[in-house]
Amino acid sequence: MTFRIEARHVTKRFPGVVALDDVSLAVRPGAVHAIVGENGAGKSTLMHILSGVSRPDAGDLLLDGQPLVFASPRAAERAGVVLIHQELNLVPALSVAENIFLGREPARAGFVDRRRMEADAAALLARLGHRLDPRRPVELLRVSDRQIVEIAKALSLDARVLIMDEPTTALASADVERLFGVIRMLAAGGTAVLYISHKMDELFRIADECTVLRDGRRTGHAVMAETTPADLVRMMVGRDVAYVRTRNTAAVNQGQGQDQAQDQDQAQDQERAAASASGLASVERLRVERLGSRDLDANGRRPLADISFSVRAGEVLGIAGLMGAGRTELLESLFGVQLTTSESRVFVDGRPLAVTSPRQAIRSGLAFVSEDRKTQGLVLDFSVAHNITLARLERFSRFGFLRSRQEASAADDLVGRLGIKTPDARTPAVTLSGGNQQKVVLAKWLLTQPTVLLLDEPTKGIDIKGKTEIYRAIDELADSGLGILLVSSELPELLALSDRILVLREGRVAGVLDRADATEARIIALATMKMEDAGDAAVA
Repeated sequence: MTFRIEARHVTKRFPGVVALDDVSLAVRPGAVHAIVGENGAGKSTLMHILSGVSRPDAGDLLLDGQPLVFASPRAAERAGVVLIHQELNLVPALSVAENIFLGREPARAGFVDRRRMEADAAALLARLGHRLDPRRPVELLRVSDRQIVEIAKALSLDARVLIMDEPTTALASADVERLFGVIRMLAAGGTAVLYISHKMDELFRIADECTVLRDGRRTGHAVMAETTPADLVRMMVGRDVAYVRTRNTAAVNQGQGQDQAQDQDQAQDQERAAASASGLASVERLRVERLGSRDLDANGRRPLADISFSVRAGEVLGIAGLMGAGRTELLESLFGVQLTTSESRVFVDGRPLAVTSPRQAIRSGLAFVSEDRKTQGLVLDFSVAHNITLARLERFSRFGFLRSRQEASAADDLVGRLGIKTPDARTPAVTLSGGNQQKVVLAKWLLTQPTVLLLDEPTKGIDIKGKTEIYRAIDELADSGLGILLVSSELPELLALSDRILVLREGRVAGVLDRADATEARIIALATMKMEDAGDAAVA
């Protein structure tokens, strides 16, 4: 059998690191082949080699049975091997058509033939079942539509192999379904799709087979219909990994005035935990009344309107909703990034708060772990220590000079507390895995000693082991008495970590579900219902 693309015994070394060690891979035409593994397993290095970004130190590559050596990504694209990066490579100010044919614009008499370019772009989009305006600037498109533009670009290159790196990271469930439909259509036409994702449910829905990497080595291959998530996890990490929520929520529920059924063999332990924490659970860390956005969005509506809820000490309040429902806008409004209406009221530990800037929010006890850690949470070229102390520099400076010894001591303490895996605190943050980078962001905000922690997609792009460590950190922070707001697009994650779940729909509260009543079906129903049908479901 001739495979569409093969890697045979590929090895790649970087200074001090063997990124790939004798790795082989074979993908059939028309197959969706998943590449899975923890952060640092070698997935990105392998994809970069297949797409011409870098060359192997040893081993062979074959395309449709023919040996190949790509001198550059452009050479790979000309051969029909296209990589769609997790951070989409589009020029926001250019139109859809201009991005699709960038560097390959059709010309007539020495000038760009815009009419032909836009017609060709429309035809490519129609093949994908989409009717985007080829003249529309990409910066005005939703993330899901930008993914379609990238795929249309791949089609324009007659892609025989399409490599997709975490393509659903920023997509809502409805957009994921649209993307899966496109992937299935491409595979049916003979395109080989290599699919990288940390989301197990996606892998079993879209992939035909998978290759597992660990520490630069291939540790397994599986046909998806013949394996289980547990089997893949064992191949990825070498052991069983499962997160079991261990913190006791009896006190939190007691503070909410809820009854909790208890097994007889656990009743005494829960009662003791509740007694020791009952005073803490009665503390209202955050109360929000009639929060609304001052500015209008691109569609002429307010991203948030009449939002009310509360969060108690030790409580994790999950925030659910479809993309565009206002989840991130809610956290940004509380943190002073977005302006709110004069009717909005926010109270932290019972004190009224008029947040007009992030600096003021920090001083009032709020901390915000934003969705994009690489551009909004970290200065990647700075050391771990510098990143950790960034929000509290005044504590480590005197007469304008940094007190390095005190900074290093504080950073080392948090590195140990959160289990950040780094050679030392002087190591640049850019060298850390995604999970450890996220822990550095958490450490930075913990140093501000917050009472309310705002988390926006805290496990985005993080492998299973890293997620488990972040989950444990969230639970421990809640146990310490923080009030936590958690935004996540992964419903199993929300259900595992949240004491209650607030569901947003079109910038308004569609409902609030207690932990015992929350299910994926109920969350989706609230997130998709018409607001006029929500009735009395919104209970804060």
